Amino acid sequence: MDDKHVNILIVGAGLSGIGAAYHLNKECPNKDYLILESRDQLGGTWDLFKYPGIRSDSDMCTMGFRFKPWQGEKLVADGGAILDYLHEIADENKIKEKIQYHSHVESVSWSSDIAQWSVNYRNKLDNSKSVLTCDFLYLCVGYYDYDQGYDPEFKGSDNFDGQIIHPQKWPEDLDYSNKRVVVIGSGATAVTLIPSMAEKTKHITMLQRSPTYYMIRPNENPVGNFIRKITNNTVAYYVMRWQNIFLQSWGFKKARKYPKNVKAFLIKLVKDHLPDGFDVNKHFTPPYNPWEQRLCLVPDGDLFNAINDGKASVVTEHIDQFTNDGIKLKSGDELKADIIITATGLNMIVCSNINITVDGKDIDISKSMTYKGMMITHVPNAVLTFGYTNASWTLRADLTAEYVCRLLNYMDKNDYKYCQPTPNGHIAIDGEWLDFNSGYVSRAAKKFPRQGARDPWRNTQNYTKDVLQLRYGRIANKELEFI
Repeated sequence: MDDKHVNILIVGAGLSGIGAAYHLNKECPNKDYLILESRDQLGGTWDLFKYPGIRSDSDMCTMGFRFKPWQGEKLVADGGAILDYLHEIADENKIKEKIQYHSHVESVSWSSDIAQWSVNYRNKLDNSKSVLTCDFLYLCVGYYDYDQGYDPEFKGSDNFDGQIIHPQKWPEDLDYSNKRVVVIGSGATAVTLIPSMAEKTKHITMLQRSPTYYMIRPNENPVGNFIRKITNNTVAYYVMRWQNIFLQSWGFKKARKYPKNVKAFLIKLVKDHLPDGFDVNKHFTPPYNPWEQRLCLVPDGDLFNAINDGKASVVTEHIDQFTNDGIKLKSGDELKADIIITATGLNMIVCSNINITVDGKDIDISKSMTYKGMMITHVPNAVLTFGYTNASWTLRADLTAEYVCRLLNYMDKNDYKYCQPTPNGHIAIDGEWLDFNSGYVSRAAKKFPRQGARDPWRNTQNYTKDVLQLRYGRIANKELEFI
């Protein structure tokens, strides 16, 4: 496909890329676009992960797209259902014919003289390299390394006689029936794996260095289900969607303003789901405040049900080393295991490690700021989709796509070739771009852009504010230069 040119190039055919394509079809029908996808299927996260129980970590009323109401009754959906949802959108809107698979973008170069991006990509099947050009670059590449999860070295791991598995590389033929399983970690992946595997394992243990906050809620919404009975699914979807948006926002603000009160509430929720005498203080009371790291959603309390049934247990300890038949802890205790699952997190990367050059100058994103959380300082005609850390990823992805379409139409109407975010005067740096201290965020913090001390250079993490700015706000701005 050498020498091919498209108006818009979308990189990535996951949740964000499919949503971006839908909006371009609807709002910019005069534009042609192509999606380059590194893997062999669409779906991103929801096609990559194959571990038992893989499910959304947000409710589907907010994780589903605004334009495509989620029809399922469960608020937390399994990965297969989410993948079906994405395929349905792609089929209904003829998006699949726009996807080119096995195409890994390695570098992009902008030329102001011709107002175009030159995109270098590699065919992952035969390693052949190709180039195409585009007017507008739309990065929908997610936030983590698809090739390798975070897998810290554990002393003695070579001595372990069983299997050591990272959830990102889950073997489809894994037999864990009647096996002793230890899951290292206590985040969203661990709390999904444990109740899903507990029915088949001999016993499964969650081994954590420190506890995590959990939000326990029913997996069905009685208000929404009632509305379904008296009206239609679409009305019910929007009622539940805005109900959950406001609850998420309210809960996040309360956690930041009254951390002790929110902490007490969350710990009590957990305590109420466990038997008397269980050491909640040791195993389920984190040393940090709520929403300094992402809360894990536990639908119907399934993790705690597995603990109550005696099928799962929790150990809060540091690892000394792996042994031939398990894990030795620094306390001297040992956990016997046939299978060890390292649910130790992701490796975050920015822009999929694509090398970005503007007029011959390499762009160091870590020394840049973002305009409205999506455009990089002095980088023309390019947008990066990055979802919320305190709410559903899709809420922000959807708004970003709406804004991109408005921007493209504004440029066409005014006969502009390109635009670029250009700070109007000095802007002080005001902290990290992601205001989180989770391990996977802290490890990658220096790779991300800086956050400016004022709008539009802040990464707001505020959906209501972003709706006003991105869906309804003016495109013309003294800090967005049009040429």
